[in-house]
Amino acid sequence: KIDATDLTPATVGNSDSLAVGESVLAVGNPLGELGGTVTSGIVSALNRSVTIQGTSSTNTMSLIQMDASVSPGNSGGGLFNMNGELIGLVNAKSSSSDAEGLGLSLIHINDAIKVAQDLLENGYVSGRPYMGITYLAVTDAQTAAQLNVTAYGVYVVDVVQGGPADKAGLKTGDRIVSIDGTEIAQKDDLGTLIQQHAAGDTLSITVAREGQMQTVSLTLGEKNAQTQQAQKNS
Repeated sequence: KIDATDLTPATVGNSDSLAVGESVLAVGNPLGELGGTVTSGIVSALNRSVTIQGTSSTNTMSLIQMDASVSPGNSGGGLFNMNGELIGLVNAKSSSSDAEGLGLSLIHINDAIKVAQDLLENGYVSGRPYMGITYLAVTDAQTAAQLNVTAYGVYVVDVVQGGPADKAGLKTGDRIVSIDGTEIAQKDDLGTLIQQHAAGDTLSITVAREGQMQTVSLTLGEKNAQTQQAQKNS
């Protein structure tokens, strides 16, 4: 929150009207100490599917790509068209040392406005799917030995009591083999597949348990403040 008066809000544009090659300006705070910095570029691509690795999850997002110079600290800054309209928000850049001018992934302002309205009306972003498990990808012999398992894959390490997974019968130690026939071999597979669904969708989940394959039907719940806290405490 800003302790100030007589501020002029940004004019929100329509990110759906963006075109590749259109000139844009990014405003941000690179390195956390250069507030009000403006860099210029063009829209390099629209609706780019980009995977963002967070601290506890992997999210695949449809983003704007552009080539303006940005650095850590720019996240949350605005992307403006040449009419001065806000059409995106900075949230990531390529970290590859081989990349030049590959810059930037921006959240479409149309998506951001929908999220903001949802937060104002509900206090959380509605419709996001929730399984109610904590899981871990076993991809090396050391991790397998620590968990006392013999097969690589994605394992359930905790189940939230009363959550969708608990109601479906998933248990700690289950290895998730497939969901709706799609093989789950690593953590990203599970995160990406769940994001393709919404709260209320029903999934057919095959797990390996004590040497046997079992299939359960799981109806996804809705992620909100209460379910997030329950998963954090699990």
